[in-house]
Amino acid sequence: MKGAVISLAKILIIEDDISIAELERDYLEINGFSIEVENSGTKGIERALKEDFDLLILDLMLPGIDGFQICKELRKRKDIPILMVSAKGEGIDKIRGLGLGQMITSPSPLTPMNWWPGSRHILTGMKD
Repeated sequence: MKGAVISLAKILIIEDDISIAELERDYLEINGFSIEVENSGTKGIERALKEDFDLLILDLMLPGIDGFQICKELRKRKDIPILMVSAKGEGIDKIRGLGLGQMITSPSPLTPMNWWPGSRHILTGMKD
C-alpha cells in the first residue's frame, strides 16, 4: 500500500550497548516492527548479509568492526536502508556516512523524537 507504514517491517539493530539496544528494540516492537538484535559488529554483518531485513539500525562505535566498515561491506552486496546512530554527534560522521550510502544519521539512543521523523520515509517507501 503506497504511503502506508509497513507494519511488521523486519529491522536488524547492531548495537554493542545492550541497554541502548533494548531501548530501541522495545520502542520499535511497541510500534509494530519485528526486531532482531546483534551486539557484535562481526555477528551483525554476518546476519545482515545472510538474512533479508527492511532496515538496518547501525551503531557507529562498535568494537572490532565499526559501523562505517559494516556499511561499506553491505553496500558492496546489498541494497538495504541503513540508519546510522552515534553518540558522538560529529558532523564528519554524517558526511562520511552519506558518502557510504546510508540514509540517515541519528543521535544515540534512538527515541521517538530523533528516529521517527527522519526514517518514516524509508518505511513508507519500501514496498511501493
